[in-house]
This record gives sequence, C-alpha cells and structure tokens, in this order.
Amino acid sequence: MTTNYHYKNLQSPTKITLTEAQTAGHADHWRILTDDMSHDVPEWLQQMIEQATMPKGLNSNVSAEDSCLLLSEDQPCHINQVLAMKNGKPERFVNAYPCVDSLYGLNCTIERMIVNETTHDAVLRLRTADGSIIYAFDQLYTANRHLYQQGTSYFVNFSAWAHEITISEQQEVIMVEDQEAIRSHRAFNDIVAANNGQVPTDIQEQVKDWQPTTKEQMQPVEINLGHMCAYLFGDTLGQEDEAWCQGQVLGKQQCQFNGKDIILFDVVILREQNADPFVVRIAALSTPQTQAIGVLNYIQANIWLQAAIYKENQNKKNTKLQLQTQSRAS
Repeated sequence: MTTNYHYKNLQSPTKITLTEAQTAGHADHWRILTDDMSHDVPEWLQQMIEQATMPKGLNSNVSAEDSCLLLSEDQPCHINQVLAMKNGKPERFVNAYPCVDSLYGLNCTIERMIVNETTHDAVLRLRTADGSIIYAFDQLYTANRHLYQQGTSYFVNFSAWAHEITISEQQEVIMVEDQEAIRSHRAFNDIVAANNGQVPTDIQEQVKDWQPTTKEQMQPVEINLGHMCAYLFGDTLGQEDEAWCQGQVLGKQQCQFNGKDIILFDVVILREQNADPFVVRIAALSTPQTQAIGVLNYIQANIWLQAAIYKENQNKKNTKLQLQTQSRAS
C-alpha cells in the first residue's frame, strides 16, 4: 500500500518584538473613559469577573489550562483582561484594556505583528485586498497568537476609541485650476452619471476621449477638504494604531460602559474607486459636542484603532454600507 503525504509549510507572519521601554501601555486609553484611573479601573476589572466570557477568536479549544487566559464581556463596549494561568488557576494579572465590538470589517492579510510578549500587546500591520495598509491593536492576540498564518486572508473587524472627535472643518477648500485636472474631474462625473451611477470597466479610455461641450464645464473646481475620507496611521514603532482619520458618519447609536454613556459612530474613513469601503465603529463619550454629530456629517478624529479576528466571521464578505444608512437609535 502506498501512503501519500501532503506537506504544507505554514509560517506565521513576521514578528517584531518590543521591549517594556518601547511599549506605551494603556494609560491614555483608560483616560478616554475616566479621570480617576486609580479608583475606577480596578473597580471595573473586579466587576467584569462576575460576568466574564472567554472569547475564542480563531481558537476553538480555549481552556483555563492555557498558559494565558483572555477574559472579555458580552457588551458593545467592554474590557479585555489577560491573566497568567498555572494548573488551571489564575497566577497573576498580565494586562487589561477597553475594547469596542464592531460589525464592520475588511478581508486582510497580516503582513507583520509588533508584539510585547510580556503584556500581550500586539499591533497588526494589515494589507487589504486593494493594497491599503492598516495598523490596528489586536484585541484577541492572547487567543490567536499561535494561529495566524502568513499569506492567509482573514476577515478583520475594525473598531476604535476616540481620543477626540469633531465635525470636520467645512471652510477648508482648495481651488483646482489646472485645465487637464478639471477635464478629468468633469469627464469622470459625466461618464458615471450617464452610466446610472456605476463606474464602467473602460472608464480610463472614456475619460481620455471625453471633451467639454460648454465653457462652464471647464471652470475651476472647488473641493471641500472637509468632505474627504482619509486615514493616517501613527509613525512611532508599536504605536501605529494611534491614528488620525476623517470620514462620513453612516450610523449612530448609544450604549453604556460601566455606567458611562457612550455614542457609537459608524464611520467610513476610506472610500476609494473600485475598493471596498473601510468602515470603523468609533466609540466616544457622550457629550454635548459628540451628541451634535449627526448621520451623514463628516468628522475628523484621533482614534485608537482596534482589530478582532473571529473564526465564525471568516465566511463573511466585506461590509457594504450605503450613504442612506440611518441612525439606529436616538
């Protein structure tokens, strides 16, 4: 009898290891939620134990016998807590950080992991199907750390906490006067409008052939920078998850985090031609300023971007959101 073996060389993504000195920690993230960390955070950690769950991520066999255990809560905004385990019992506290759940995501490959193995803090460098680079803190690194594979496409859910979030400056405009740039802009809009809002596959050829029919079509174009979608990740190693973004609010709802009122904004922060939109659920404390932000408003924000990769989500396709999305709660 002949036995055939099929060998697969499975490799983990590239890992960069951080020292304690290079790791920023989560003090600034807790400050988003409280001015009294020394009192509130220990109290919240104690309270969550009473209703804690064990998120599986990609791991179907989560067990208290693991060397480290990840605890979480079944709430839109919650705490993840990492405990070191010995003989099935907690040995010591490792880490804790506030998290936001999100319905929205993109298919990405993990190009690199920036990790502190002592605290289980990890920032993932992700590449989307259209080539965009996204850096995000891994909510589930403790559960998934041995399972990530190089070159594998994962559906990644994206969420964030807002350090600051405001309505975009509407007075920031630029005037485009270059004639070829104006012609290309007008051509693209005319062609898409004539094609029932769809971008034809030969759009570049049609743009080259397009010619204006009136003088008005070649007048300077005013572009409002407050109506742009943009995402800029951090430039410090291990802190690339601290990002700046601008985008349009597609949904808004409310929830609570340990008695604090939170507003959840579903914001599209990248919306490129022929690419799936990058939508992030951003959580912010409810204040008169955040309450004033409405659906379809453009916002700009400093955010802590998070990623979560779950086994049960891997058959999902990229989230599609339309501009007609309405507020799901007042």
